[in-house]
Amino acid sequence: MIAVITGASSGIGEATARRLAAEPGARLVLVARREERLRALAEEIGGATIVAVDLTDDDAPARVREALEREHGARLDLLVNNAGASWNAPFGEGGFANVQRTMALNFDAQLRLTEALLPLLRASAPSSIVNVASTAGRVGRAAGGAYSASKFAFAGWTDSLHLEEKPHGVHVGLVLPGFVATEGFPQTMLVERGLTRWAVSRPERVAEAIVDAGPGGRAERYVPRAYWLAALLRIAAPGLVRRAMQRGANRLIMRGRDRL
Repeated sequence: MIAVITGASSGIGEATARRLAAEPGARLVLVARREERLRALAEEIGGATIVAVDLTDDDAPARVREALEREHGARLDLLVNNAGASWNAPFGEGGFANVQRTMALNFDAQLRLTEALLPLLRASAPSSIVNVASTAGRVGRAAGGAYSASKFAFAGWTDSLHLEEKPHGVHVGLVLPGFVATEGFPQTMLVERGLTRWAVSRPERVAEAIVDAGPGGRAERYVPRAYWLAALLRIAAPGLVRRAMQRGANRLIMRGRDRL
């Protein structure tokens, strides 16, 4: 199996690289900005092709494809679109600029890379794409509108892409993590409280879900699994969900006032 993993230098991407490296005959292409981290990971898992690039750069998709074709020919069995970031800010403060930079990485860059690699995935069919969205792509939170917008878009595009690519032998799966303790999202407040610690997952659990939604052929996986209830309630009882989320928003506002 030849797999491309974006955002591979830490967190979910790093855990996914370790998980896939355990598969017999797996050969990985690790993509992220931090070259030193990628080199260390590649050495740890027994070797991998690394591409140190910012996926928002104009030439990033071409650079990834060139490295893939140079090292592995025209074959690609799995693309894991995992790279992403969040810059939390209420829209009244962050405005369009914050939405724009979030979409550029979390949505636009993933589509551009997929477009560049799709011919290889079709030629290698049966193959798969896994798009790592978020439960924030089903339920929005205060100050997280830019992130939610990118993940809502990513989830919707995933559904359409699956329908379009299934006849070509390319399965497209979706993974929606909830709170995951990573370098970029430490979830300190949730981890420190016994009542909320259960809600925080480890990157390794998401990596297993990625395998399920890719080679395993699953359409969609929430991590933790119980988070699908939030998405269901958002449809069945939107008013209830809004009231529950509003309480969290009010606490966020009050904490902001306390720091003034």
